[in-house]
Amino acid sequence: MYNFTVADVAYLASSAGIAALATVEQLDLSNSSRVRDLGRARELFGSAAPALVETVLLRRRSAAKLTAAAHWLFTDDALQQATPSVVAAHRARRLAGRSVHDVTCSIGAELAELAAVCPTVVGSDLDEVRLRMAAHNLPEVALMRADARTPVTRGTVVIADPARRADGKRTHDPARLQPPLPDLVDAYRGRDLAVKCAPGLDFDRLDWTGEVEVVSLAGGVREACLWSDGLSNNGIRRRATVLGATGQAWEIADDEPDDIPERTPGEWIVNPDGAVVRAGLVRHYAARHGLWQLDPRIAYLTGDRVPDGTRGFRVLVQLKFAEKDLRRELAARDCGRLEILVRGIDVDPAVLRPRLKLKGSQALALVITRIGRSAVAFVCEPPPI
Repeated sequence: MYNFTVADVAYLASSAGIAALATVEQLDLSNSSRVRDLGRARELFGSAAPALVETVLLRRRSAAKLTAAAHWLFTDDALQQATPSVVAAHRARRLAGRSVHDVTCSIGAELAELAAVCPTVVGSDLDEVRLRMAAHNLPEVALMRADARTPVTRGTVVIADPARRADGKRTHDPARLQPPLPDLVDAYRGRDLAVKCAPGLDFDRLDWTGEVEVVSLAGGVREACLWSDGLSNNGIRRRATVLGATGQAWEIADDEPDDIPERTPGEWIVNPDGAVVRAGLVRHYAARHGLWQLDPRIAYLTGDRVPDGTRGFRVLVQLKFAEKDLRRELAARDCGRLEILVRGIDVDPAVLRPRLKLKGSQALALVITRIGRSAVAFVCEPPPI
């Protein structure tokens, strides 16, 4: 990982640097050719070669995450921390028409989406290198160097994305974020505030009276966003937003009913999207779709149909969880490939799979969970790919 300097940014943003980047972009820079290509870059550009090569590699990585960033500048950490464009665009739509200040703007991933729908957008950061990269990436956006804990604008919605590492390790402690979440809340008390956080935070322990929105993208939970009271809708306190790769979305919130029946397992087992689970809205989702829970403490749902766009497993047989019985059942069904899902039971799928001695040709799925005090297993048809 290359540590960029202010001088590096000035060079990369200059006409000479832009021309050099275009040349380095023609190099393969694959694992097998990296040493040779770096040598070639050093022949052409001397001591500037490491910054040029790192920038080209980061730009290639950014394509899967950010749109319209083909000519941006990044640091490795900044790219890792950057909000995917689809997620940032979703947040920006909630703020359309408002003036917004991103107080931890980094290289500008959030700013790019905000600028498309907000009349006034301001970015600030303490990191001089990232701030200069943001100025290159988004020359039309007003930027300043400022501490996120010190308000420098008035009448704006404030967005913050505290760093989630402390002492080199990822943290789920709000007080150890950088800047600490309690400090941000205190600094902007009474202001409209949105804070992007890790979805692993214990929301119930947060002193937060507004909305907590958990967002997933293409099947993976990406973040939680804390929306202050002035930005939450209709008193909602929990929301799950499910985004597809191209941005299409559906959402569910705690203002919907959560009354569901208690019944024996149905024809299908449904594994709700992780955002629904993390937001604590499994019962609300079940009520919307006519489903019910296998067990009140477990997030697996069951029913006689599968909601559109959701993975469902059609139950073939229910068994008591015992490896000997499972081996016999799977062998009888000629199973050779097995997807294993586990909740509520201390079972490692990677350890269990070889012990089941699969030798057949059929693909099946195995859902292992707890119903009451009993460990149970459902042998199922796998969802279509």
